[in-house]
Formats: sequence, C-alpha cells, structure tokens
Amino acid sequence: MEKQPCVYLLASRRNETLYAGVTSDLMKRVYEHRNDLVDGFIKRYAVHDLIWYESHERMESAILREKQIKAWGRRAKTRLIEQANPVWRDLWHDLLPS
Repeated sequence: MEKQPCVYLLASRRNETLYAGVTSDLMKRVYEHRNDLVDGFIKRYAVHDLIWYESHERMESAILREKQIKAWGRRAKTRLIEQANPVWRDLWHDLLPS
C-alpha cells in the first residue's frame, strides 16, 4: 500500500478498547502498534487489531475525520465499524503484499 492519509480504528478485541488514529503510512503505523514499538495507550491496553480504516486525498481531511470520530460515543463508533466489518475481523493481513 503506498503512502496516503488514512484514519484508522484499532481494537483490543470485539466490543472492548478502541483507539482512533491518523497516519500517512497505515502499514507502517499499524506495524508499530502491533509490535508495541510506541509507548502509550496502545501498548498499555494491547489495542492491536486493525478493524476499520478510511483513506483520504489530503491529510487535512483525514485529521478532521479523526477528530470527528474521536468526539463520537461508543455506539456511533461501533456502527461505523460494523457497516464495513461486521465481525470485527483484523484487517492487518489485507494490507500485506501477497
């Protein structure tokens, strides 16, 4: 996957801890989270499964979308996830080259 702005959601498991983030390199960033290479919330709560992401043309729009999602309650985030990924499947392997 080439670099492009993305908003993403990670989960510790279905219906548990969620994390929303934004990056210009989704594959690299999720790799860092999955391997606990960055200290903080993700590492502390073992939030490693990529369950949703959305690509954007520009970083500014990705950042605005991330802020919007972070302001939502749990129910709205769950609806967003389940529209695209009803079983909360870890999408990490979809990013890897075949």
